[in-house]
Amino acid sequence: MTFGEKLKAARIESGLKQSELAKKLNTTGNTISNWENNVSKPDLDTLSYICGILHVTASYFLQATIPEDEVSIPELKLVKKYRYIAKRSPNGAKTINAVLENEYAIAEQLQKQKDHIEELENTHSSTIIDIQTRLENNTRFIEYHHSASAGTGVFILGNETVDQLPILDTPENRKVDYAIKVSGNSMEPDYNDGDIVLVSQKVELNHGDVGIFIVNNKAYIKEYGVTELISHNPEADNINIAEYDNIVCLGKVIGKYRQ
Repeated sequence: MTFGEKLKAARIESGLKQSELAKKLNTTGNTISNWENNVSKPDLDTLSYICGILHVTASYFLQATIPEDEVSIPELKLVKKYRYIAKRSPNGAKTINAVLENEYAIAEQLQKQKDHIEELENTHSSTIIDIQTRLENNTRFIEYHHSASAGTGVFILGNETVDQLPILDTPENRKVDYAIKVSGNSMEPDYNDGDIVLVSQKVELNHGDVGIFIVNNKAYIKEYGVTELISHNPEADNINIAEYDNIVCLGKVIGKYRQ
């Protein structure tokens, strides 16, 4: 991006018109237009004022690319929104934190898998080719997690084991995002201890559906109730949803894995 393009993007992100930025800098709208069209550029002193008004650093304008550890304008906008939520809705901030931790853990795991695959391709390419040729043409891999509790809860934010599981590439299975093993008997007789369930994050979850839930950093397979997460085993307790609980749904259970 040129200097002018960066200036225009930062101005728009800050919600300012050219005339409004010009007023803050004690200059004219025509001057701002010339800067944004790369006809001319501000001096260093004026650039310093621009950075303060638009909440960016000088490196945003001076470097060809934004350093990885520097906050971009859209990221800064997200930070402002988060602070606004945190001041007015502590529960909302907790939910955001839980989602971020979970998504970060998933991204880390995906990166590890990518690095591992690249390492295998570089050092054992013949082995990789041999494995792939044994798969049917209508087969694909999904992530397989160990495990979601049908009882006391299992910690899942990044410490769980993740493998690859082959499933048939059917229209129904294309909705599947990952598989997870059931631990416990609270969902019997529908889901038994050791069952592997298929989970979709693309299908809407309604009351009465069974899903995978993170409750205070622990994973459960439960039916989605109005005020509680429901166990199917009449001898098992339901999970009441308290006001300050951190609850995140990781998808709807849409079937069982059949070998």
